[in-house]
Amino acid sequence: MTNNDIADIKVAEASNNPGPQVPVLSLEEMIKSALPKLDKLKEDLKLKKEMVEDALKNDSTYKNHSEKAKEANKIKNTTKQQLLKQPSLSTLTNDIKDLREEIKELQISLSEYLSEYGRLSGSNEIQDANGEVREIVYVAKLVRRNKN
Repeated sequence: MTNNDIADIKVAEASNNPGPQVPVLSLEEMIKSALPKLDKLKEDLKLKKEMVEDALKNDSTYKNHSEKAKEANKIKNTTKQQLLKQPSLSTLTNDIKDLREEIKELQISLSEYLSEYGRLSGSNEIQDANGEVREIVYVAKLVRRNKN
C-alpha cells in the first residue's frame, strides 16, 4: 500500500465520518481493497529480495567473504557453547529463560487486564503508579483460518 493509498483512505475516513458510527460495509470494502494491495506488495518485496540474494550469490568476492564468515561463525559458536556449559553461565542462561517466560506471561495478563479495563471504563487511558498517563493501544491483524 503506497502513501497515496493510505492518504486516500484517511481522506475518505475524514470526509465520510459522520461520527462514531462508521458504516460497517464501508469498512469492509476498505479492508477488502487493502488486502490484495498488501498481498501484491509482499510478493513484490519477496521477488526483489530474491533478486538481491541471487546477485550476491553470483559475486565471487562476496561468496568468498561469506564462506570465511561462516567458518568464523562456526568457531565462535563452538566457543560460545563451551563457555555456556560452565556452571555459572548455565545458571544465568536458565535464569534468562525463566525471566523471559515470566515476562511473556505477565504481558499476556496485562493485555487481558487492559482490555477489560478499557471495556468497563470506556477509557483508553490509565494513569500508572508514577502519575504518568498511558494510552491503551489495541493491535488487530488478519490471519488465515485453518480449513478443517
